[in-house]
Parts: sequence; structure tokens; C-alpha cells
Amino acid sequence: MDYFGGAPEGHTPPATPPPNGHHAPKTRPTQRFRSSYVDLSSLGDSPAQNLDKRRLEYIGNVTKKFQQFSQNQKHIFLSEILNCCDTQLLAFVHDLIAPRLKIDFLKELPIELSLHVISFIDDPQDLANASRVSSFWNSLLKDEATWKSLCLKHRYRRRSSFFDLSASWRQHIQQQRKHQNQLSYRDYFWHKYNTEMAWSQGAGQLLTCSNEIGNSLVTSLQIDDQYLVLGCDNHKVEVFASDTGRHLRTLQGHEGGVWALQFIKLQNGHRVLVTGGCDRAVLVWNLETGQLIHSMPGHSSTVRCLRVHEEGKLAITGSRDHTVRIWDIEQGVARHVCTGHQASVRCMDIHGNLVATGSYDSTARLWDIQTGQCIFTYFGHHSQIYSIAFDGVRIVTGSLDWSIRVFSPTNGSCLGILTGHTSLVGHLQLSTPYESSPLLVSGASDGCLRVWNLQNYTCKHQISAHDSSVSCLQADHKRILSGGSDGKVKLWDLESGRFIRLFSEPARTVWKLQFTDTKAVVVSQKPRMDAVVPADPSLLTANVETVIELHKFDVNNSP
Repeated sequence: MDYFGGAPEGHTPPATPPPNGHHAPKTRPTQRFRSSYVDLSSLGDSPAQNLDKRRLEYIGNVTKKFQQFSQNQKHIFLSEILNCCDTQLLAFVHDLIAPRLKIDFLKELPIELSLHVISFIDDPQDLANASRVSSFWNSLLKDEATWKSLCLKHRYRRRSSFFDLSASWRQHIQQQRKHQNQLSYRDYFWHKYNTEMAWSQGAGQLLTCSNEIGNSLVTSLQIDDQYLVLGCDNHKVEVFASDTGRHLRTLQGHEGGVWALQFIKLQNGHRVLVTGGCDRAVLVWNLETGQLIHSMPGHSSTVRCLRVHEEGKLAITGSRDHTVRIWDIEQGVARHVCTGHQASVRCMDIHGNLVATGSYDSTARLWDIQTGQCIFTYFGHHSQIYSIAFDGVRIVTGSLDWSIRVFSPTNGSCLGILTGHTSLVGHLQLSTPYESSPLLVSGASDGCLRVWNLQNYTCKHQISAHDSSVSCLQADHKRILSGGSDGKVKLWDLESGRFIRLFSEPARTVWKLQFTDTKAVVVSQKPRMDAVVPADPSLLTANVETVIELHKFDVNNSP
């Protein structure tokens, strides 16, 4: 008779099949085993050769019976079999079963749902690890929508054109994507992410620009993807390559210290540089060649501030002679002389066809660049205005009276008064973080940085940044870089006000700093290599030199 499961309860199956007889099965061809049940090659040295034909037939018969069981009977049978196994056999069963239970859930889902699941991964390192799981996951993670979503989550505002990136990164991408003229979101994300990590961790490349400035004062600074330009009180303008830090040329033409400069890239790709200083002249240069194009006299005292119009045809200067002048730098002539201020014009900022100026007469003014007419005069400060910022929506001024005032460029009214600093407010920077309220960053001689919310005119962060005056600062939509008279440069998170790291080695004092997305330059005064340095470098007054540090964070690697 045939037993359920191969043997009645209380019996055990014989060690060998019964001999041929009444219950012996008739001769039948050897059954072909399904590889999903038994992999004979994995049982040792040719196990199939060690089992005689009858035993194989017996195993085949049990397998056939097992397939005829109901689901419940299969459960009982397997439970009984497993109860007979020792630890070694159970481990073998586990190794046999575990791979068969693995299911690629992303592969089983429709592609739209798989991409939706991946969109919840915020950590780019997790995405990089996921791309190594299988070829399917790797192909899934090449989808542009995933990386575009990640760019938005990490507040990388837009995908830059391939040709807008730095030369080194363009070359890197060209080697890997020879037939693409547009950067993919994946490449753009990893470029931005690696750059951000280099900023935060200080993992970039540090170059020191050799110079002969000595202990002269660096008064002005500008950097872009090709040039680094410094104005000095020794009458010279120094030009460096911002990619290598190599000194390119010295521009000589001023007869006094250079106090203000700006260069702009024209539509034809050339850059024009405008400089002004103590000799009262405004000079226009071809930055590529170093050629002096125009020397424009007119001011009767030091040119203290200047801006170049975005089209590169006009320049606006403010002077200690109380006037603002608008110049045609293509023709080399003055177009307008703007009068009204009663003291030195200390600062200015430009937006579109409007320029805002701040003066030691405690007022700010808004001028039309095309006509030279004063649109509004802003009153309220009780002392000199040292800093101004203008973004087209608001004009912000900082004063020696310790206060900050916000004015409207449309109706001339005062929108808000910001108080909290306890000394001269010498530095202002407007910034609008991604999907956030507009912010103002201020730096003062009290050593503090403050971040202000300009929707409700409240102080969002108060940062005790330096032991003495804030000598320079810059902010973008993610970070603040500040330098102080204490010789320290510090990096801060704009949104949280958190201190990230000490940006460079302490110096005697920090003159100027400026940064782009991938580079930063810090100009400071440090002891000479052969000088004896006191415990506090700021106490060193002799044997000092100007040091130009170029920090590069353009990391050329992606997973």
C-alpha cells in the first residue's frame, strides 16, 4: 500500500527501498529532477554516482508524492523533515533557500513606481551605493528625474550649461561624455555635491599666489573664473590667473593708491576693468592685454567707490569731492555729474539702470543712470553711512550710528530700522536662500555678524564671529565667509548660523576676501617666513607681508 508522506505514523522509512516483489514498483525510466529541488552537483564529490539507481528512484517517488500534497500536507511534511535535521543540515537548507527568497522589489514594480520610491532617498551616498546593487538598479538611477529631484532637495538652483562650468570641469566632462554638449542632472549634481563637501571639509586645493605687494595695503579685490585682480595703495593693480594663481601682469598708471575697481565680461568675451583712487582719475583697461584704454579726469578728490553697468558701457564713481559721476567708458568721457551729497560719497550699489549711494552726510540717494537725476533722498541716519546694498526691491544702509535702515526704491519711504549692533556697521550683503525669505547679512566693528529676515525685519541669527572688527565678508544663498581684524577667516552656514570651520590659518589681519561657487581668495597680512612670531600674530607689527591664498573647491570626481 502507499503511505501518506512515505510511511505511516510510528514507522520510519526503510534504509533502502524494498526488494522487487509485490510492492516493488515496476521498472521505470530514471526521473529527471528539477534543479529547483535538488542540485546534486552541490552535494559533494559526484553524489549521483554514490547513489544507486533504486535510491534515486525512491527519491523521485517521494518528490512526486510531495508534489501531489495539499499546501497543508506540504507544511506538515517539511516540518517533519526539518525536525530530523541537525544544525549542519539546517545551515545547508538555509543556504539553499535564502537566495531563492530574494526578490528585487524595484524590478517587480512598474518603472514609474520604482522611480517614485527612489525619489525618497535624500542622501547621495545612499544613491551611489544603490547603483552598485545590480545592473537594473544602476540603469534605474541614471534616470534624469531622480537627479533633478535631488538637485532641488539640496537647493542646487539650476542645472548650469555645460559651457558655464570651469575649464577644468568642462575638460573632465568632455573625457567622460564626449558627445554631450549639455550637462546631465546627474553630472551636475555630483559636481555641486562634491564642491559643497570640499567647501565644508576644507578638502580643496590651496594655492599661494606669489606677489611683490610686500606690506602694502590691498584696498579692493575681484575674482571670476579666469582672473583675480587686486588694487593696492602702492599705486598698482595686480592681475593673477584665478585657476593657477600665477601672476600675469602689473597695471601701472595711477599716481596714487587704488581704492576701487571692478571688471566686467563683455558680450564679445573680453573683459574691461575700471579703476579709481587717490589721484582722482578713473582709468579704463583691457584686462586681457593690460592696455590702458582711457584715463578720465574730472573728480577733484579721491575716488572712493565705483560700479560698472552690466552692459559694460557705463561706469559710476563716487568721490570725496561729494559728487557722483557717470562715465561713458567706450568713449572715455563723463556723461553726467550728479550733485546733491554734502560730504564724501563712501559707498554705492547698482541694479539695472539705478544706482544707490551712501554718504558721510548721513543720507542715501537713488539716481537714474541714464539721466543722472536724483530720484529719492533718504534721511534717518544720525551719522556717516559706510555701507549700502541694493537689489531692486530695497535699499539697505549701514551707519556709524550702529543702525541699519531699509528704504523703498519705489516711493522713498523707510521700510524698517534694524538695531542690535554696538558699533559701526561697515558691511552689508543681501541674499535670498532657495525657497526662503530674503535675508540681510551685516558685519560690524563690534565683531558680530547678524542675519536679518527682511520680511518681518527681525534678527534671525546673532553670531559672535570675531574678537575685533569684521574687516570683510561675503554671503551667497548658502554660506557666509567673514574675515576679521583678529586675523581669522571663518565659514558659516547662512540658514542656521552654524559655525562650519576655520577657513584659513590665522594671520595678523585680513584685508579682503571674495568667493565664487568653486573658488575663494583671502588676502591677509602675515609674518614673513624668517620673522619671530609672538603668541598672538595680531601683535606683530614688523616683518610682515601680504599673502594671497587661492582656495579651489572644483573637485573633478563623480561616482
